[in-house]
Parts: sequence; structure tokens; C-alpha cells
Amino acid sequence: MASRPHSSYGLEHHGIVHPNDVYWTLNTSPLYEQAILRREGHVGHLGPLVVRTGQYTGRSPKDKFVVADEVNSPNIAWGKVNQPVSEERFAIIHARLMAYLQGRDLFVQDCFAGADPNYRMPIRVITEGAWASLFARNLFVQATPEELAVHTPEFVVIQAPGFQAIPEVDGTRSEVFIILNFKRRMAIIGGTQYAGEIKKSIFTVMNYLLPFKGVMPMHCSANYGPGGDTAIFFGLSGTGKTTLSTDPMRTLIGDDEHGWSDDGVFNMEGGCYAKTIRLSRTAEPDIYEATRKFGTILENVGFDPMTGHIDLDDESLTENTRAAYPISHIPNATRTGIGGHPRHVIFLAADAFGVLPPVARLTPEQAMYHFLSGYTAKVAGTERGLTEPEATFSACFGEPFMVWDPTVYAKLLAEKIQKHGAQVWLVNTGWSGGPYGVGQRIRIAHTRAMVHGILDGGLDNVAFYHDERFNLAVPVACPGVPAEVLDPRSTWADKSAYDLQARKLAAMFVKNFERYADKLPAEVAAAGPHA
Repeated sequence: MASRPHSSYGLEHHGIVHPNDVYWTLNTSPLYEQAILRREGHVGHLGPLVVRTGQYTGRSPKDKFVVADEVNSPNIAWGKVNQPVSEERFAIIHARLMAYLQGRDLFVQDCFAGADPNYRMPIRVITEGAWASLFARNLFVQATPEELAVHTPEFVVIQAPGFQAIPEVDGTRSEVFIILNFKRRMAIIGGTQYAGEIKKSIFTVMNYLLPFKGVMPMHCSANYGPGGDTAIFFGLSGTGKTTLSTDPMRTLIGDDEHGWSDDGVFNMEGGCYAKTIRLSRTAEPDIYEATRKFGTILENVGFDPMTGHIDLDDESLTENTRAAYPISHIPNATRTGIGGHPRHVIFLAADAFGVLPPVARLTPEQAMYHFLSGYTAKVAGTERGLTEPEATFSACFGEPFMVWDPTVYAKLLAEKIQKHGAQVWLVNTGWSGGPYGVGQRIRIAHTRAMVHGILDGGLDNVAFYHDERFNLAVPVACPGVPAEVLDPRSTWADKSAYDLQARKLAAMFVKNFERYADKLPAEVAAAGPHA
């Protein structure tokens, strides 16, 4: 295979010596050829590459570690999210990994994290497999041939699923490891084929480095309207970040990771990583069509090997089925990955208890409260042993990827919101009329109408009522939404059951926020729900 232009910055800089063939920054077509040749996947009907990630169909957050060193350790919020590992331990695992890679074929993608040239970081992703290399090509910002010739990575990710840790030797929890070393500017991943670890490792790196430059890193999607008005959507997996930002009436900037600088918002990535389970051709037409295009990777999606047809409703392997595709697969996406300062900031929560208002306007203090709370809910059936809704609080709507203390990000976001006059909203994309299993998920058409009401000014001149329990200002009317939908209590047949669930959830908010009580002004804690 003919070699493409590539950097003179060799693999020996990362400790890799004597590999077999090295495939430098291949395009999509040759990566398909290599993936099929190596039996890594199948070509589905109309062209997507269908792959399986094996035992691990999602991230392994309990297997992620950060190297403790004398320079960076004081900045890191150590704990269950950022578990420390010594430099000596890293060196031992790294040395064995380098020995493992000798004589093996390797795939290299030289690319960038960050669409804004003023803040982007040159990165390198080295993988054992071709499909993982295509994943990196899809998800990060691609380099031009001229940029490839002089590319010097400032951070490298080495992914080797075939190499496993030895817990009793390496001090890991299992054979899986994801270790970030900020001093050596390197992340090593082993024991898992789940490609999302590559993406989230770089996101974690950016979450650490960007605040040094005064840039707010955000686990959010972003788009802008015909007038250039930018909106950002924070939310955990399953709350609708990708769905609501991929709007045919607006231009998509990105679906998951962004930075907010003094110049505006920029996408950290060059592609999208959308959940596909039960994806609707009607409700999510652009994402649906992207699952049927050449260049898209479908992870653990139902697939008929005889016909090549895919089944987006098939959950036999996992609920966490995914599509990884370049942002160019979305017709109304901007190729620049850049937008202006947000006019609206929307926090998304999928409340499976069925008690949060579907839309509410937040004060600056409430914005900090709900950003630090990062609430959503898991539903029964998604995890073994889960029989009723379970509240999930993930600070900054992405705590597993945050390195600094969450309050650092909250204060930085508050500064950006105040400086640029953004309005903040809380949108519940979860259940109404009862909890999961009793009520119904709020219709996507109604949620879209609420979002359009926010973005188009439809909620600017309506009256608001005060939800006493959750301490929120809720509109009494919204174009395209029945009035009763806006009052969650009225949708429940048993009002006393609603009151019980509302008290229960409010108490969970209060209990969770105790961790920030001595770090923030009292008015921020007072801005939350009342138990």
C-alpha cells in the first residue's frame, strides 16, 4: 500500500520500536479494506462498517487512572473519578506494552483535537486495529497533507485491546486499563476494544489543559440558527444532546464536546458518536441517514450477515449501540466547527421519576446549582438488578471526564454566562404522567417545540409559575405544547403519588449538593430544590 505523507516525528518518541507494518493516517477506503482483510467487521447494507467490541460495550470508568506527578498532582481532584497511579507503575505497564507492540502492524492517525486553530492540539492515535483508526479519523479533526508533513503531536493515545493488565502485578482492578500521563503527554489503553475510550481520553486531556488558557471545556452539543445565534446543550448520555442539536432548522457545530473561549464556541471533534438504539427515522432523520452511509462505524448494532441489513432496535448485545461518523454526514453541519458566544445554554435531564417540569428558566445561581448537580436518571432494565428509576448526579454533566474540582468548571462557566449575557434553561426529556413503567416519555415533538420556544423567543413574553418543590420558574404556555404537559403534577392521575416522588427526588438533590456546601456562596445552595 502506497505511503501517504506523514510526520517525521517517529514512533520511537513514544517508546515504540521494531513494529511490523505501520499504516500512517490512512483514508476511509483503505481503512475499510484493512478492516475487512483482518476480519474486524462487516460492510452493512448501503455501506456502514459494522463491528463488535467484545466483552466491553461501554466505557470502564472504574479502570481509569491518572499518573500522579510533582507538577500536575496539585491541580487534580483525586478520588473515584481520578484514581492515582504512580509514575513507576505507569513505566512498568508502558514497558510491557511496548514489548507487546514489537513486530505488530500498527495504524496511526495524526489529527487535531479542537476546531479553532487558536486552541487546537495536535494529537496522535496509535491502534492495533484498522476500525479503531477509522474511529479516530471520524471523531477528531482531520489534518491536511501539508499539516501531516509537519505534524508534531502534543498528546498521544496508544490503544492495544490485545494487551491486558495483570491486576495482582499492576495494581489495576481488572485486565482493562486507561491511564493518562500528563507529564509524558500520553494515554495508554488496554484490555478493551470499546473505541469510546479513545475519544473520552482526549476529552479528559482537553478538560485539564483548556482552563489554563481561560477556555471552558464542555460536555455539550452546539448549533446556531439562521441569524447566527448559538445554543449549547449539556446532558448525560440518553438525555437528547445529539438528537436536539441535530435540527434541520439550525446548523450543527458538534454533538458532544466543545470549548468556550473569548472568541466563542468551538467543537473539539470532527465527528459524531450517536446512540442508535431505537433510533427513529421520523424523529431523528439526519442521524438515521448517517447510520446508512459509507464511512460510518456501527458498534454492536443488530446485523444480518446474510443480507447486510441492520436493525437499530436490536438490544441483544447492549443498549449502548453507537454510530461513529464524520460530521460531514450531517447535511446542515458547519465544516468549520466554530460558532459565536452562546445566547442560550440548555441543561438536559431525562427524569425517570416523572416529576421535573419539562422546561424551566434558571437564574445565575440556579445555573451553577444544576450544572454542578448534573442530574439525569437511569431506568429499570438498563442495568442488571435495577428495578426502579435511579437518580444519577454527574457534576458538570460529565464528571468522569473532569480533572479539576467541579467547582472550577462551574465558576468558569458562570463567568462566561455573565460576561456574554446567556440565558440558561433546564429541559426535562424524561417521563410525564408517572415514573418510568407507568408514565410516558415526553414526546420528542413537544421537547423540540420547547427548545424552539427557547431559541426563537416563543417563551420570552409568556407568564411563568413558581414550582415550589423544585424552586423553578416554569412557563404556563409554549407554542406547540399542550398546557397540561408543562405542569407535571397535572399529568399524574394520583396526585399524592406525584408529591411523594417529587419529595423523594428533591431530597436526593439536596443530599448530593452537600459536597459543595463549603465551596460556594450560600445563595447557590439555596437556589436548588427544597426537600
